[in-house]
Amino acid sequence: MQISESTAAKIAEYLLEIKAIKLQPNNPFTWASGLKSPIYSDNRLSLSHPHIRSFIKFALALEINKHFPEAKAIIGVATAGIAPGALVADAMELPFGYVRSEPKKHGMGKQVEGDIHPGDKVVVVEDLVSTGKSSLQAIEALREYGVEVLGLASIFTYGLDSAKKNFEMANCPMFSLSNYNALIKVALNKGYVSMEDKEVLSNWSSNPEAWGK
Repeated sequence: MQISESTAAKIAEYLLEIKAIKLQPNNPFTWASGLKSPIYSDNRLSLSHPHIRSFIKFALALEINKHFPEAKAIIGVATAGIAPGALVADAMELPFGYVRSEPKKHGMGKQVEGDIHPGDKVVVVEDLVSTGKSSLQAIEALREYGVEVLGLASIFTYGLDSAKKNFEMANCPMFSLSNYNALIKVALNKGYVSMEDKEVLSNWSSNPEAWGK
């Protein structure tokens, strides 16, 4: 699903501006998976900036209306997808719920929270898509609950081939407002990285598993 280049660039510019995304091509981060990466993303920082969170909220609502017009509810993925999901649901005047990574170990033992019912047509909201595995685990839980997942919307994606394959295998359409390639263009144009850095960053996206070894 295609998002306008202007939207992708503006989101990337905002995330770089508030340091929600950090680029360190010569001092890479280590993800929880052990993967070495020149990029680290914490899009929750956007929530502290009203004009940015509003831009993201309305951009997500616009694209969800465009790609999934039959949506009857919005579901956030705990925990980072809850806040943007709730904001989008408010903008679209739709019911909101969220899905946990696993059922609660006390109380009602729920995994899906909110007044959400089997048969509901929902769109899932995430802040970030890397490999897509955690998002797809949430989607599988929703499907087992009985809702119809129309697709997933996120703020940013690294655009990894593994994520594309994982979503295709799960038969789940998805879109992100911005992506790694758009980010690198903006970072270069705004002076966050040099041309030499750009080459390093581009090499990572083409083969992240082998990068840095």
